[in-house]
Amino acid sequence: MTATHAAQDDRDGTAGNEWTENRPPRRGLPHLELAEAWAYRDLGFVLAQRTLKVRYRQTLLGVAWAVLQPLAGLAIFTVVFGHLAKVPSDGLPYPLFVYPAMCLWIYVSTSVAAAAVELPEHPHLVTRVYFPRIVSPAAAVMPGLLDFAVALSLTAVLLVTYGVAPGPQILLVPVWLAAAALVAFGVGTWLAAVNVKYRDVRHALPFLLQTWFFLSPMVFPSSLVGGDWRVVYALNPLVGVVDGLRWSVAGGTAPPLADIASLVSLVVILVAGLYYFRSVEVSFADVI
Repeated sequence: MTATHAAQDDRDGTAGNEWTENRPPRRGLPHLELAEAWAYRDLGFVLAQRTLKVRYRQTLLGVAWAVLQPLAGLAIFTVVFGHLAKVPSDGLPYPLFVYPAMCLWIYVSTSVAAAAVELPEHPHLVTRVYFPRIVSPAAAVMPGLLDFAVALSLTAVLLVTYGVAPGPQILLVPVWLAAAALVAFGVGTWLAAVNVKYRDVRHALPFLLQTWFFLSPMVFPSSLVGGDWRVVYALNPLVGVVDGLRWSVAGGTAPPLADIASLVSLVVILVAGLYYFRSVEVSFADVI
């Protein structure tokens, strides 16, 4: 029954119990409905808290795992790349050079992986309860921020050990943490939307993350990539974030002007991911 017919039936006294309004299909870009997602922020915090509790439930070391993982990577990469391969480190002691990047990478990789599988692993949330689905990948990237902050705080020990005093740019560390969260959320949003329909993402994700690691300046300085390729390389959004975090925490070389390309890439990935997610969200319950 259309709105016009329903109004006519109501005047004739024959109106039914239901009102059905037929709307034309919406054209153009979908509305992001960010205000609605923000209204459900409490649900996001609940989902993040649940993930955090499950992560360390019945573990012997608990939150210490947040520190052990980057420390293990620090030891391995210091020996292999710092001592054996003699990879340059922009004038910084190699352990101090690589440790903040390892903390950032562990956060981004684990958060992207969690965001990609959150919806398929909890189909009842999609099929039985209404909420803005974008809350799910957003909640998946929040728990790791605690691990990230705890692990990164140990950089203070390395600063004292090597006698390096951070400059005033240390105040920008929260900015780089937020940028890392946006990178994880942007990429995780893309993968979450694709993974609902194509479960190949689960199998391809380890390879994709491993490739992303070696394409990012985690164990080598981004200054090794020079010339015209520097801007192209900076299209990897992690390049600017790693350079900025390393500079803020340990000093050394400030991020070059080319790293603006990382900021542009981050914005494009994030905005395009949100629009793509919203465009396919209506089919999640049918295909999950």
